[in-house]
Amino acid sequence: MPTSTSAPAAPATGYRDLLRNGEFAGLYAGFTLTAAATTLSGFALGTVVNQQTHSPFLTAVSMYGATFATVLGALTLMSVADGKRPRRTLVVLQLLTLAGVAVQAVPGLPLAARFAALLVLGFFQALGTGTRMGLLAEMVPDSAYALARSLMNITSGGTAILGYATGAVLLRFLTPHGVFLVAVVLTALALAVVAATVREHSIRLTRRPGLRQTWTTNAALFRDPARRVLLLGLWVPNGLIVGCEALFISFDPEHAGTFLAAGSAGMLLGDLIVGRLLTADRRRRCAFALRLLLAVPYLLFALHPPVLLAAVAVFAAGAGFAATLPLQERLLELTPDPVRGQVQGVESAGRMTWQGIGAALAGGAAQYLGAGTAITVLAAASVAVTLASAVGGRSGPARGPARGARAGRGRGRRGAAAGASAGGEIVRGADAVADPDAGRRE
Repeated sequence: MPTSTSAPAAPATGYRDLLRNGEFAGLYAGFTLTAAATTLSGFALGTVVNQQTHSPFLTAVSMYGATFATVLGALTLMSVADGKRPRRTLVVLQLLTLAGVAVQAVPGLPLAARFAALLVLGFFQALGTGTRMGLLAEMVPDSAYALARSLMNITSGGTAILGYATGAVLLRFLTPHGVFLVAVVLTALALAVVAATVREHSIRLTRRPGLRQTWTTNAALFRDPARRVLLLGLWVPNGLIVGCEALFISFDPEHAGTFLAAGSAGMLLGDLIVGRLLTADRRRRCAFALRLLLAVPYLLFALHPPVLLAAVAVFAAGAGFAATLPLQERLLELTPDPVRGQVQGVESAGRMTWQGIGAALAGGAAQYLGAGTAITVLAAASVAVTLASAVGGRSGPARGPARGARAGRGRGRRGAAAGASAGGEIVRGADAVADPDAGRRE
């Protein structure tokens, strides 16, 4: 039976406090193991495809092409993330991930089958993210949500760096199929940890999830001006800057690794400072400056700066990725409990999609303008989008946090569902129960 979803009484003030919550620790451990397995599996798959085809395009698609299937999942089945049994949904998705990684470990598997398995996993990836983030929002108090996301962001970035390095070392001693088997073991461990530690939660939609429910909620999400501006700020500036990073090899092949490492280090430091050291009010005040920091340093690439100066600029810009934390925090405030999983899944899928779009735009621009000029153009476009979204956010209607996101806790499934409209539309549901004290709440 679903258990109560009331948050811990004492808010977490640090990462250790969060990890003392056994349920969060289990969700976090499962996330970390899954991220490590995905990184190793993607690296091994890219190696196999490169060895068999010698095609840079197919190799890149094998490592990042699942992003577009992720969007399809977000547009069709994302409402399942807010079903009545989110723990069961997450366990089933972990089983599917395990099966998909195990298929890749089959020796001699045709490339068509490998790409098909990759796309299937990509389709369900957005649903897994939405379910996991929906559970996270119910495990920790709202005041600790940004801290928890910060820890997961840091872990994701660190796992990617260590995963690729570990994959390179493993390939010195193992075949790609051996690396796939290591990924299978990590995925199985993630499944076991999640099944053993995460409990069921009940603040969910009472309507049956599916295609119609997904479209209804997504349409309501994009009709709301406040959420549109937030999603614009979360997706487009980040995606354009990822496009800048995709041109490092073309800009300076010899030092591209230095630039990528500098960007990753800056991102980890930014998440640590913004998520761990700043209060919610300071995070919100810094959001605009962080989004500018994300792009402005890349304008230096128009001058073809020395390697050291370019690396410092990339490091500083990497810290700007921490702007996602206060924006995600605000999006959570504007989202009632019954659809939190779906909204967060859509946000994640859209961000990943815009990263792919940014890389494609960067590559196309570099064909005609050169890598340095293309980086500058994309950075300027990111600044323009940030400025436009700031103007749009100030001119749009002010909306406070949805009371359904607070009062739904502890009232059970029926009380939480009342926070949304009868049709499951988050806009009318949030507006109908707007908090009169929202303007005074941090």
